[in-house]
Amino acid sequence: MIAALRLSKINLVLLVIFLFFLFSGCVYALDKETKEVKSLHHAKKGFQNPYVEEKKRGFFKYIKMRYFSNEKFANYEANAYKIPIIETDLDLIQNPQDDALQVTWIGHATVLIQYRGINILTDPMFSDRASPLNFLGPERYNPPSLQLKDLPPIHYIVISHNHYDHLDIKTVQQIGSNTKWLVPLGLQQWFVRAGVKKEAVIEFDWWDVNKFQNAIITATPAQHWSARSLWDRNKTLWASWILKIGDKTIWYSGDTGYNPYQFNEIGRKFKTIDLALISIGAYEPRWFMKEMHINPEEAVQIHLDIKSQHSIAVQWGTFQLTSEPIDDPPLKLNEALARKGIPSEEFEFLKIGGIREIQ
Repeated sequence: MIAALRLSKINLVLLVIFLFFLFSGCVYALDKETKEVKSLHHAKKGFQNPYVEEKKRGFFKYIKMRYFSNEKFANYEANAYKIPIIETDLDLIQNPQDDALQVTWIGHATVLIQYRGINILTDPMFSDRASPLNFLGPERYNPPSLQLKDLPPIHYIVISHNHYDHLDIKTVQQIGSNTKWLVPLGLQQWFVRAGVKKEAVIEFDWWDVNKFQNAIITATPAQHWSARSLWDRNKTLWASWILKIGDKTIWYSGDTGYNPYQFNEIGRKFKTIDLALISIGAYEPRWFMKEMHINPEEAVQIHLDIKSQHSIAVQWGTFQLTSEPIDDPPLKLNEALARKGIPSEEFEFLKIGGIREIQ
C-alpha cells in the first residue's frame, strides 16, 4: 500500500513535470511565432515595410518631384480660406461629459480624445512650420484651434512617427515630462535629448500592449517611413495606435499607405472599433505618394477593413505637403463614400476646432 502510494506520488510529479514542459513548449512556440511575425518589419539597420518594395524616395527625390517635374502644385495660401474653421468650445473640453467619447480636431493630425476623465493627444503639432528651420519648409496655413495653455491635463500622448509635421520639437519641449509619451521603437533617446525625462517616454514595437490603470494602449502596424535628416532614414519605427478606455476603442492611423493585410489584421484582432481617426490628405501625385500616403478612397477601404463604427478624417487643410488642392480631400472622401454606399455621417470630416461626441 505504501509502495503504491509512493509510486502514485512519483507519477504525479512526473506528470506535473511533463505538463510543465509541454505547456512551456506551447508558450515558447507561440512567442517564437509572434517574434517571427513581428520581425518582418525589422531590418539590419532599422525598420522596413513588409508589403512594399523599398524605393529610394528621400529628400532629393521629393525636391526633384516638387520643383523640377511637370507636377502642378495647388496654391494653398490663396485657398486656405476654403477650410471650415470654428472656435473651439474651451468650456466643453475642460468639462466634458463623462458618458460620451469626445474628440476635438485641433488641426492637421492633432486630436484631443476625452473619455471617462482620460485625456489623450495624437501627434501634437502647434508650430507655424513643419521643418527644422524657422524660415523654410512647409508653412501652416490654418492655425491650431487652441493653444497648449488651453488644454486640460494630458495623460497620454501617442506619436505615430518622427516626421516634422507629426513630431514637433517646440511642442514637445513646451509639454515636457508632464505626461506619458508613447512612441514607436527608437524614439526615446530623441525625447531625452529634447529635454524630456526618460521615464516619461515608453517605446512600443508593433503589437506591444501597455495596460495602464485607466487605459490599454496598443501599437499597431502602419505602412510608412521615418527620417528627420539625410542620415537617419527608417532608423526609428512608425505605427498606428489602438486606444482602449473603458468600453470604448479608438484607432488612430497616423501616416500610412494602404495594403490589404495590416488593416484587415487590425480588424480581426479588435472586434469593435468605436471610432477611427483616419488620415485623408497628402496623397498627390499618386505615382510618388501612393505607397506611403493613402488617398480618401483608400481611407474608406481602411474604414471597412478595420470595421470602424464611426470614422473622422484628419490630416488635411493645414500644411502643404503634396500637390492636391487644400480642399480636395473631403470632396474626394464624399465621392468615395458614395461609391461604396456608405452614409457620410459614418465617415465624417470636422471643421478645425470642431468637437464631436460619440455615444
